[in-house]
Amino acid sequence: MAGRLEGKVAVITGTGGSMGQAAAMLFAREGAAIVGCDYNRNAGEETVEMVRAKNGRMVSLNSCDLTNPAMADELIALAMKEYGRIDILYNNAAMATFASIEDMTPELFRKAIVDELDLVFYLCRAAWPKLIAAGGGSIINTASKSGIRGNPTLGNTAHAAAKGGVIALTRQLAVDGGPHRIRANAVSPGPVRTKQTASFLSDEKWQAAAISRTLLKIVGEPEDIAYCALYLASNESKWVTGINIVLDGGSSAW
Repeated sequence: MAGRLEGKVAVITGTGGSMGQAAAMLFAREGAAIVGCDYNRNAGEETVEMVRAKNGRMVSLNSCDLTNPAMADELIALAMKEYGRIDILYNNAAMATFASIEDMTPELFRKAIVDELDLVFYLCRAAWPKLIAAGGGSIINTASKSGIRGNPTLGNTAHAAAKGGVIALTRQLAVDGGPHRIRANAVSPGPVRTKQTASFLSDEKWQAAAISRTLLKIVGEPEDIAYCALYLASNESKWVTGINIVLDGGSSAW
């Protein structure tokens, strides 16, 4: 039985991180050829080795700084060189910055926007003509529950602004992409156990507060996000565009 992504080429950013690695492994298992990237060379290479060890296909552009538009172009060029097309763009990579409004300098705020919003725009812009040439495709952007709700336990000023921007950008991409059969959707995780959240979750008080808001009383895992992205990447969601799926264990329901 063919995989759900058989014959598709997926560009996934941040594949050295927890959620990116989970997505690369899952998408490859479902038949996609993966083009990954990561800022951390060693972490990026580790994921390539893991995918290939399971007989998956993957190449990766590592030591990749997606806040540089030229590197976004380079990543798309790698996909075209290796596989000749792009069907899926999963903008997973980002680096969050947390500080209260009192401590948030203009420079730090601007850096946060670049690290979480601008890099999504750069890659969408680079991939857009290739997706049109392929006859359409799926863009999946990682936002956050912080993009739709406030959070009293974090200095969330810049993170909320950036992820709210990702959600708004995704909606407009869906409008612009409709005539080209380019679908654009966002996923907004709540508390997920990753390398980036490890320091927060190691604080028992913080973890208890985060879990207390969920209806399921558990923290999410990277695979939980990857399975949602798989649905949005597959033909099963061919009539789904312009939405934001919140994956937070039910904490935004009340």
